[in-house]
Amino acid sequence: MVLRDFYEINERSSGDSGSVVNLSINGAHELFEGHFPGKPVTPGVVLMQLFKEEAERFTERSLLLVRATNVKFISILDPKEDDQLILESHFSVSEDHVELKGIAKTSDKNVLKINCLYKFQ
Repeated sequence: MVLRDFYEINERSSGDSGSVVNLSINGAHELFEGHFPGKPVTPGVVLMQLFKEEAERFTERSLLLVRATNVKFISILDPKEDDQLILESHFSVSEDHVELKGIAKTSDKNVLKINCLYKFQ
């Protein structure tokens, strides 16, 4: 699954073991019509998918989520209140998998902390 038209990358920087991505969230995306009408909330699974897509950009390979641990949804991301999101990801890459430790945040609050294990497809 790729989140088509859900976000746009404003800026991205990466190094040997991590990346920082600044995203603009599309508050008019159809996802928000049902989640929830009049009070949009970005679903947690969508936030997790953003990290997977960043891990795929970082490794330049397709990935499959094997395990997500220490997943902490800290605050709601309402695109009407704040449509900018920062993903900070730290990766440990081996021959057959990628470990990610990440945090999603806005300019003034943390939204999600997560640890994931992905395998290469």
